[in-house]
Amino acid sequence: LKKTQMKSTSYAVSLEPFTQRHFIKYFAKKYKNAWDITLKIIIIDFEQVELLFLRDVAETIIDSPDVKICKTEFKIAGTGDSRHSSGNRCIVAIHKNINMVCVLLVYNKNDLDGGNETARWKNLVKENYPEYSKMLK
Repeated sequence: LKKTQMKSTSYAVSLEPFTQRHFIKYFAKKYKNAWDITLKIIIIDFEQVELLFLRDVAETIIDSPDVKICKTEFKIAGTGDSRHSSGNRCIVAIHKNINMVCVLLVYNKNDLDGGNETARWKNLVKENYPEYSKMLK
């Protein structure tokens, strides 16, 4: 039997200033060294983002010809939580034409006060990233 190897496109990963200033700062303060490890893992995952869809870790929210907006789950390194039970999420924009993953939001679902989680993160993206607001109706 021959082993087939999956080929995945390599992506550059950009942590957007808004998410660095807000939620990432909170995770870094709360989890200290565990966050440093977690962030490295997140970046490695996004460098091969297509593989996350094969593992059912990423969900496509919007898929346009150039950009795909997705929600992914992650766990903090060293905790017993699973990706799903942790409540930690990333919202990313995958720019297919330039092989770039822009990390728009990194949050815990409890960080988004009140109401529908999806509606809350979509509003945050619309308010802070005008280039994606038309995609998120």
